[in-house]
Amino acid sequence: MHGHGYAPPHPPAPSEGSQVTLRVLFVVLAVITCGFLAWAAMLRLALVTRRTLDWALFTVVAVLEATAVVLIAIDPGKDGFERPGNAGMTILVSTVIPVVAYYLTMDIRHCGQARAAQVMYQQPQFPGYVQQQQPHPQQPSYGYPSQAPPPHVTQTPVPPVTHTPPPPSRPAPARINQVRAELDELSDYLRKQEGGN
Repeated sequence: MHGHGYAPPHPPAPSEGSQVTLRVLFVVLAVITCGFLAWAAMLRLALVTRRTLDWALFTVVAVLEATAVVLIAIDPGKDGFERPGNAGMTILVSTVIPVVAYYLTMDIRHCGQARAAQVMYQQPQFPGYVQQQQPHPQQPSYGYPSQAPPPHVTQTPVPPVTHTPPPPSRPAPARINQVRAELDELSDYLRKQEGGN
């Protein structure tokens, strides 16, 4: 009698404007700081996509930038950078373009996939039928709290399509068969009760 219930609805996708604003913000941070804050873009990407690869790349970028900061800090040069400082700046500047390119590519791809999944979720379940909301009178719900009435489904003409074979049917699980048998027994019992009174 108890099933898995309804699948949770997909969370609404952030608006396109806020996505673009965040992308611009993280790219500008990485470029203005000459790569020092490039790790922030990778952290945001890893948090959004939750992929292992993105977390690994965030770790690599963070380690590279920490190494660059250490090299710059230990540079003994008075007026300019010497070897360690030059190496640190080279690491910082050379990480900017790959990080920005990867961040933009993966963030745009992820947002596009999320938007496509949301569109697929919102489409009608049955092709050829269009769901339209129309008011329905409330019907008794037999002791349960009243729920919103189901949407009215109207049929629209569908152009002829080629016949596709039905998917192979699988046998019903044993639990369903048991419930059916119990319902049949209960139905027979109730019929006998009605006929005997």
